[in-house]
Amino acid sequence: MAMPESRESLPMSLVELAAMRVRDEILSGALEPGERIIEEQLCGRLGISRAPLREALRLLGQQGLVEHLPRRGSRVATWSPTDILQLYDLRHLLERYAIEKALPLPQDAEVDPLARIRTALAEMEHHGEHGDELAKDDAHRRFHAAVVGLADNRQLEIALEPVLLKLQLPMAINLREEARQHDPQDGIRRHLAILEALEANDVDRAVAAVEHHGELSYLELG
Repeated sequence: MAMPESRESLPMSLVELAAMRVRDEILSGALEPGERIIEEQLCGRLGISRAPLREALRLLGQQGLVEHLPRRGSRVATWSPTDILQLYDLRHLLERYAIEKALPLPQDAEVDPLARIRTALAEMEHHGEHGDELAKDDAHRRFHAAVVGLADNRQLEIALEPVLLKLQLPMAINLREEARQHDPQDGIRRHLAILEALEANDVDRAVAAVEHHGELSYLELG
């Protein structure tokens, strides 16, 4: 099994550290969608001044996790069911296009074209077994980024990045609710089915696997 990437492999600036900490609070549910962000409280918890915190909140706003309200500060972003469904539809379109462009994968390549996907899946499993849900969320996002990366199309990857950032919270909620209500390995098996379809170089099977792997099953979308 591939070893997981370290979230602290490179030194982070104060702004980056603050952004990561606030992001983790949002993804863990400590800060809920729609909740107003009280800067004084966050500064106290993080041990930083307002300047780096505000820059961190600006970065999280670009990622779709924080909304800035004129003259009223910031709050955790909220997404309507329609927003979430549209974002998933867009992700599926990009993944489908990437798979159709990439397959069949070369069988004699010196570098395994599926290496990034295998690594992300191994990290999802590793972090899930060790109870690190936030690291598992990051690996989950990298898995889907790696699927689109098969097309070797930089513009496609640039188009996908903001979609995955905006979906990181619903993706995390769905994966955790699945683990809570059923077997925690179910999420791994669903993503393994995508990898196996790609290994088989079967375009139709791979497209079906990404489009119907149950990523909406545990979200309350009305």
